[in-house]
Amino acid sequence: MPTLAVNRDDLFKHLGKTYTDVSFDELCFEFGVELDEITSEREEAVKSSTVKLSKSELAALSDAVIYKIDVPANRYDLLCMEGLVRAIKIFLGDIEGNPSYGLVLEGDKEEEQMKVLPATKLIRPFAVCAILRDVSFDQERYQSFLDLQDQLHRNLCRNRTLVAIGTHDLDSIEGPFVYNAEKPEDIKFVPLTHDEELNAKDLLEVYATDPACKHLKPYVSIIEDSPVYPVIRDANGVVLSLPPLINGAHSKITLDTKNVFIECTATDLTKANIVLDTVVTMFSEHAAKPFTAEPVEVLFQNEEGEVVNEYVTPELKTRKEYAGVEFVNSLIGIHVTGDKMVELCEKVQLGPARLLEDGKTLEVTIPPTRSDILHAVDVAEDIGIAFGYNNIVKKVPATCTVGGEQPLNTLTDLLREEISRAGYTEVLTHGLSSIHDNFTALNRPITPAVSLLNPANIEYQVVRTTLLPGLLKTLQHNKSASFTKGFKLFEISDVVLPDDNHVVCESVVGAKNSRRVCAVYAGPTSGFEIIHGLVDRIMTLCEVAPVEAYVKNSAKGDEEKFRVARDGWYYTISEMKQDGDDAATYFPGRCAEILLDRPQGEQIRIGSFGILHPKVLKNFDIQYPASSIELHLEEIL
Repeated sequence: MPTLAVNRDDLFKHLGKTYTDVSFDELCFEFGVELDEITSEREEAVKSSTVKLSKSELAALSDAVIYKIDVPANRYDLLCMEGLVRAIKIFLGDIEGNPSYGLVLEGDKEEEQMKVLPATKLIRPFAVCAILRDVSFDQERYQSFLDLQDQLHRNLCRNRTLVAIGTHDLDSIEGPFVYNAEKPEDIKFVPLTHDEELNAKDLLEVYATDPACKHLKPYVSIIEDSPVYPVIRDANGVVLSLPPLINGAHSKITLDTKNVFIECTATDLTKANIVLDTVVTMFSEHAAKPFTAEPVEVLFQNEEGEVVNEYVTPELKTRKEYAGVEFVNSLIGIHVTGDKMVELCEKVQLGPARLLEDGKTLEVTIPPTRSDILHAVDVAEDIGIAFGYNNIVKKVPATCTVGGEQPLNTLTDLLREEISRAGYTEVLTHGLSSIHDNFTALNRPITPAVSLLNPANIEYQVVRTTLLPGLLKTLQHNKSASFTKGFKLFEISDVVLPDDNHVVCESVVGAKNSRRVCAVYAGPTSGFEIIHGLVDRIMTLCEVAPVEAYVKNSAKGDEEKFRVARDGWYYTISEMKQDGDDAATYFPGRCAEILLDRPQGEQIRIGSFGILHPKVLKNFDIQYPASSIELHLEEIL
């Protein structure tokens, strides 16, 4: 949760009211934020365990009271003084409705242009821009302007990996502007952090090693391995910025700056537009024409210089969202009329709102500052805040229910205890796997699986379809342990299988969970008979009896008379068919499949066990012979 630090006296001055610490804390709760800490610069320095200052340095620090306010992670409009004050004033009714945000272009003046060249596709392919005209800065506004950029960089921009913001004194540069990706040696400019000219390659080395620039070191890795670096130049070739690291000193913003050029380069266009709209809507209130901005035309060119795509930014769009009156009441637990909800929406910047003709549906207006509103649930949440959580009457539920464990979970817990008593150690492995571990390393064909669109690394490409790789990797990472008496591991957990017919809440989700039990034995011998014994033990615990032919083939005698079993439930084992997907995982002729007969249907295959193939052991770097079992538990219920 982001924390906004604001000077208490400045905040009260802008609000036009004075509060005690207790009353302001209550106001924050009602508004949906939290007053986390009351401190000062001097107090922070005294409490710091990393920075030790002398008495004279401490005395020079301000003792002005600072409020540290925790705001919701998706409320980007509350990350600066301007946005917080505006939202609170609307909430209290001191301001009537949202400001009207708009784009203006003076006279016959043409829009400024940002030309995006094709080389940027190699590193940061998107750019959005805006211009604020006749802005009045003082020290407080200037610092707030910089702080908002830092807050957005840390949160929505994901430390500049998704979006990087650059702001420039428009009067010191000349359009049209060009966004390109060039070789590091060809990018030469004077950065904000230095007084001399450096090329981009040398500059990144300085940022990576110089303690004075340690605040920029985390961003070096974003582009340092790329053969080209992003760069923005003006019509005269002057470097404005080296995204996502630093701006050029030539276009530095000062307190005397009147016209501000804002550019955002990004790997995610949607987030870039949200960031730009946030900066513009917050600080356009200081423009000569409040809440207006000048648009910039962004042109994407191909290798021949032809325009292949274009758009105008900032968007500053408003949109409509709908929520049922009954839905909102039931979700919050209140009984409010539609007309009252319209009034409440005005308090949380969702106005103008109105009831549709049916009187059952609420239509609200989402301003460009509220990118967090995505669904009717979000509308209901804000109405709940406007109504006041403390005003919701506590009541006993109309229905009385008794919670209980799902039968599958009950079976799972009982099996965990019994398998542990058999000498197996339970492990809990990751639910995501690489395609290599899940299929190739097990000598299995690559079949459909639930895949991640943007996996963090190669280890997390798909949701596992088998528990076996996790157990084998556990053996791999415990090679130093003693295998003299055998190494027994098991896991009972879910795998996820593609299924176009699986329905949850009337929706086809395309996949389903399947509860499995998987166990591995590795030691001086293959341990086939040990794993086979575990199969029989699990089926006995689940009250499933072996078929008569299976009993005759074993050394069991009269003890079968005392077996507790469900009527019509039988199991047997059969030699594994070599055309199965998992057949190649096991040593040929040393594996079997587990078959189940149920009263309500035909015989089905519920699992397999056997000695693992030497290739599989080699793929997982396991030096001892091993056997395994994997069983579908849901079929036994």
